[in-house]
Amino acid sequence: MTRLSVEMLAADTVEPITSAGHAQLGIAVLAGIAVIVLLITTFKLHAFLALTIGSLALGAVAGAPLDKAITSFTTGLGSTVAGVGVLIALGAILGKLLADSGGADQIVDTILARAKGRAMPWAMVLIASVIGLPLFFEVGIVLLIPVVLMVAKRGNYSLMRIGIPALAGLSVMHGLIPPHPGPLVAIDAVKANLGVTLALGVLVAVPTVVIAGPLFSKVAARWVDVPVPDRMIQPRPSEELQRRPGFGPTLATVLLPVVLMLSKALVDIVVDDPAKTVQRVFDVIGSPLIALLAAVGIFTLGRPAGFSKQRISQTVEKGLMPIAGILLIVGAGGGFKQTLIDCGVGQMILDISKDWSIPALLLAWLIAVAIRLATGSATVATVSAAGLVAPLAADMSTTHAALLVLAIGAGSLFFSHVNDAGFWLVKEYFGLSVGQTIKTWSVMETIISVVAGGLVLLLSLVI
Repeated sequence: MTRLSVEMLAADTVEPITSAGHAQLGIAVLAGIAVIVLLITTFKLHAFLALTIGSLALGAVAGAPLDKAITSFTTGLGSTVAGVGVLIALGAILGKLLADSGGADQIVDTILARAKGRAMPWAMVLIASVIGLPLFFEVGIVLLIPVVLMVAKRGNYSLMRIGIPALAGLSVMHGLIPPHPGPLVAIDAVKANLGVTLALGVLVAVPTVVIAGPLFSKVAARWVDVPVPDRMIQPRPSEELQRRPGFGPTLATVLLPVVLMLSKALVDIVVDDPAKTVQRVFDVIGSPLIALLAAVGIFTLGRPAGFSKQRISQTVEKGLMPIAGILLIVGAGGGFKQTLIDCGVGQMILDISKDWSIPALLLAWLIAVAIRLATGSATVATVSAAGLVAPLAADMSTTHAALLVLAIGAGSLFFSHVNDAGFWLVKEYFGLSVGQTIKTWSVMETIISVVAGGLVLLLSLVI
C-alpha cells in the first residue's frame, strides 16, 4: 500500500465510528489502556499483541462495530509504518555499521584520550550523546557499558560518577531526538516539522543531559558506592579488527543526518526565495529519508575497517534483524492512535480540555508519564500519548507542535522501575541491588523527564 493510498484511507475514517458520549468514550480509553497494561505487566505479553488487543477492546467498549475498529487499527498501523518504518530501518543499519566497524570505539577512545580527572564525566556524557544519535538505547548500553567499567576501574573513578553521565546521554537521545522510534512516531502523529523538532530537541537536550548526567552523578556517587563488577567487562567489538575508521570521518558520518535535517529547517526559516528553488533543494537533501540514506550509503565505516562487500551486506542484514519487534510495536501504537481518533476520543479531549486551565503541553507530559509508569515502556508511552493528544496540535504553530512532541518524549522517560526492561539491564550491568538501581537510574530518568518537561514549558512561553 502506498503512502498516498494510506492517507486516502485514513481520510475516509475521519468521521467517528461510534456515537458514544464522553462518559462512554472515557471509560473506553481507560479500558483500552488497562488491557494494554495488564497484558504487558501481568501476562508478560509482547507489546505488539497487547496494543493490538487493547485497540480492539477500546473500540468494543466505545460501541464501535468490530469491522470498523479493525479497519481503523490496520489503517493506523499501515500509515505509521509507512511514515517511520524506513527511517527506523536506516537508523538501525547506521548504528550496526558504527558498532561493528569500530567507529564507535574510535570516537570513544579519541575523546577519552583527551579527558582526564574531573573532565571524565563530561567526556562520558559527550561520548554517549554522540554515539546515542544513531543507536537504539539498548544497543548503546551494550556498546558503552564495557567502556564505562574499564574507565572506572583503570582510573579508580566512582562507578556512578562515570556510569550516570553515559546513561543520561543515551536516555535523552532516545526520548527526545529523531531518528529514534519514539520521537519519529510522535512527529508523525501530531504532524510536526521534523527539522524544527530536532533543533528544539537539541536545545532542550543539552541542559537536560548536563543536569541529569555529570551534575547528578556527584549525588549518585555519594548515595551508591559499589565496586566495578569485573564479570561484566566484555571484549569490545573492534578488538578483533586490524584497523578501524578514523575519528573525523566517523564523527562526520554520525552527524551528517542531523546537519542535513537542521539545514532544511534553517533554510525554511531564513531564506526568502520567491521561486522556492533553494527550499526545494533542501526539502530533498534535508528529508529524513535522504539524510539517513546518505549517511548509510557513504563508505566511511565499512571500507576503512577492511570490510568486504559481503561483510558490509551481512552487517546491514544483522542490523535489520533486531528491529522487527520495534517496528511492530511502533505500528501497533499507530493503530491504537488511529482507533482513538476514529472513535472520537481526540475530539473528546479537545472538548474537555477547553474547560481546563491545564496547558496542552503539560497535559501531554502527564499522559505520557501515566502510561510510562503503568507499562514501563517509553515507546508505548510515546505512541499512546501521541495518539491521545494529536488533535490538540491542529491549531498549534510549527514550534508549538514540535514542543508537543518533546513534552510527550520527556514524559515517556519518567521514573523507570521494575516493569521496564531498561531497569533490569542497568541493574545487572552495574551489579546493583533493586534499591540502588532506583536511587540512581530511576531518579536519573525522573530528573531527565522533569527538567526536559520544564524546559519545554519555558520555551513555549518565549517562542
